[in-house]
Amino acid sequence: MWAAAPLLLLLLLLLALRWRRGAARLEPAGRAVLITGCDSGFGHLLALRLHRLGFTVFAGCLCPGGDGARRLQREAAAEPGRLRVLRLDVTRARDVREAKEMVLSHLPERGFWGLVNNAGISTFGETGWLSMETYEKFADVNLLGSIRTTLEFLPLLRKYKGRIVFMSSIIAYFTLGNGIYSMTKAAIEKFCDALRLEMKKFGVQVCIIQPGNYARSTRIQPPVSAEEIWSELSEEEKAVYNKEYVQERANFFNSILSEGSTNGHEVVDAMVDALTSPAPKARYMVAKLKEKALVFVCALFPTVVMDSVLSYALSK
Repeated sequence: MWAAAPLLLLLLLLLALRWRRGAARLEPAGRAVLITGCDSGFGHLLALRLHRLGFTVFAGCLCPGGDGARRLQREAAAEPGRLRVLRLDVTRARDVREAKEMVLSHLPERGFWGLVNNAGISTFGETGWLSMETYEKFADVNLLGSIRTTLEFLPLLRKYKGRIVFMSSIIAYFTLGNGIYSMTKAAIEKFCDALRLEMKKFGVQVCIIQPGNYARSTRIQPPVSAEEIWSELSEEEKAVYNKEYVQERANFFNSILSEGSTNGHEVVDAMVDALTSPAPKARYMVAKLKEKALVFVCALFPTVVMDSVLSYALSK
């Protein structure tokens, strides 16, 4: 009898979560959400979606005069005041503070509901090919940028018992030529794990979005040029690698990019659920079956198995 108690407890917990997810969804009207990285990709699509759902949207753009920002401004013109485009470079503390000031000065009646840490950059290259300056830039945008924005808005989120959504990736579990990107996403995962537990006592929920390959939807990673990679290598690296190897790796990575899904709305659906569900998931993995299988192998099998799988893929 007692041996079955843990199983019974798990079953009751699953039933309770299912019941909660079936409850009424959030009413968007009068609630504000700030999104970083809205120039293009998921952030851009999410800003449009949330505005049409009725949220008050603050869309942070790195280039407020760019094409993406202008498209958002055209959307905002149809209903002034509910979608505001602001300059937001997440690596600049001043930009983040000014974003908070704008939110506070235009806060709707139900307050600040959500922060979506979406801004990010990606690149390709083996470890020794990338400079220390590149590592610092990636850490500042993908990791510290999200932390910087979260810390600034945390008092508001606690006050209104809101939601924090982070953009991670299945690449947090393994890497195929973009270890620098994997590194930042794995770090974000651990930051979120700590934050999620700490925020429970305040009623603030933290969610992680883990997309698979959506390179063709987001344009976060353009096709790579072997010639450009070779020209930027140090003499020490050129003495180790030849141009043919660099070309092979570039072709391999570009073939992965070409297989990316063009349906970015699948990921946006998960982001919307994280913001509106009465019982949001801690993690939303939006990926193809083979991508989920890779994550499964990485999480449950010994490292030597995953290394063998990835080494085989790299050799093809």
